[in-house]
Amino acid sequence: GGCRIVQYRDKLHLAGDQLQIAHALRRLCADYGALFIVNDDITLTRAVQADGVHLGKDDAAIDEARFYLGRQTIIGVSCYNSLQRAQEMARAGADYVAFGRLFPSRTKPHAQPASLHTLRQAKQQLQIPIVAIGGITLENADQVIEAGADMLAVIHGLFGQTDIEQTASKFNQLF
Repeated sequence: GGCRIVQYRDKLHLAGDQLQIAHALRRLCADYGALFIVNDDITLTRAVQADGVHLGKDDAAIDEARFYLGRQTIIGVSCYNSLQRAQEMARAGADYVAFGRLFPSRTKPHAQPASLHTLRQAKQQLQIPIVAIGGITLENADQVIEAGADMLAVIHGLFGQTDIEQTASKFNQLF
């Protein structure tokens, strides 16, 4: 399907299993020319030499992650629905910021909603890429992109479909 970036998010497995899974995913991404991002964990990111890490508000600070991982590592940050947080994270050196959940989400059903309005404001004010996440499907992706998203983070809208490869291809065609 041509996913350009794969983010490994694993809240279930033990650290040893996560390491094995992450190594396998890293190799697979390298084989297909996709970037590999690890969610939340700078130690795992470094251990598998992932292309980047995605940090939430309770994870490592950007300067700590940058020191530990190096300048070449992509660092993205969740900003939820906070334009102020996005501005602060951009100033702190984030390579991209993510907003969401934009729509009801099966992965995080109780996450605070974000708005397309916030995406529009972020696009006007920030000079780094903007990721949109949460309940994104082929049916609502156009409005998210029009609001300013440079990338879409999709779980159920992709893996919940009968033909995952075709769905991924359709998402890619939107850009």
